[in-house]
Amino acid sequence: MKINLACLERVLRFNQKHQILFFRITSDLVPFASHPICKYDWQGSFETRFKTLGNFIRNCGMRISMHPDQFTLINSLDKKVFENSARELGYHAQVLDLLALDASAKIQIHAGGIYGDKETSMRRFVKRFDMLDERVKRRLVLENDDSRYNLKECLKISVEVGIPLLFDVLHHEVNNSGENIREAFELFVPTWKYDDGLPMVDYSSPMIDDRKGKHAGTLDLKIFRELLEETKPFDFDIMLEIKDKEMSALKAIEIASQDDRFSVAEKHTS
Repeated sequence: MKINLACLERVLRFNQKHQILFFRITSDLVPFASHPICKYDWQGSFETRFKTLGNFIRNCGMRISMHPDQFTLINSLDKKVFENSARELGYHAQVLDLLALDASAKIQIHAGGIYGDKETSMRRFVKRFDMLDERVKRRLVLENDDSRYNLKECLKISVEVGIPLLFDVLHHEVNNSGENIREAFELFVPTWKYDDGLPMVDYSSPMIDDRKGKHAGTLDLKIFRELLEETKPFDFDIMLEIKDKEMSALKAIEIASQDDRFSVAEKHTS
């Protein structure tokens, strides 16, 4: 835990130096934190350390997000899976609360499974959302995915529960209702209110000549420039989901530096 926080500080300082001002913290920051086996008071033991890191983040004007893994399913048919998911989301909210970050620091999840009946599964998401801790609700955002729930379906859930939509560009290219990028932005951007911060966008270049929707190893500069041009009327934060991480982030910053809308990001997966 101590080493993990030291590594996080090193990454944050690197990002501040290179003006990477939107960053996704790994869900593994505190190992087994949401598991019943964890009896250690990591919150109390590292409260001061979290506060120091939070001060650094705020002083840098940096934005933070987190993304629990694919096993976090609040609409699961299995109530035990939901209970585990609720604890996992609670852990993520605790990390962001300990950093003393405002509601613009978000936790993103997918709508979950279909389980043979999409409409019922969507209603189950809405019902289960109401059962979550308020500290989770204020930070939760819903992301469109590449196989189950497209942007319009996620928008329907968003309206029901009152949380913002995080737009994944590559997922939308694979799974959509015919909207182009401009039309998609017109749909999801209004779901973000003032306290939520700027709308959040996940971006990855597609892997050419491979499975549709697979993330590329590095940023395709031409396609990235096209995205920035298509979205000229909108202000938003970009999270790069690129395998070479900071190398692509630095390339993206060079391109985006010509456009005053952006803080470019990198996710932390180590």
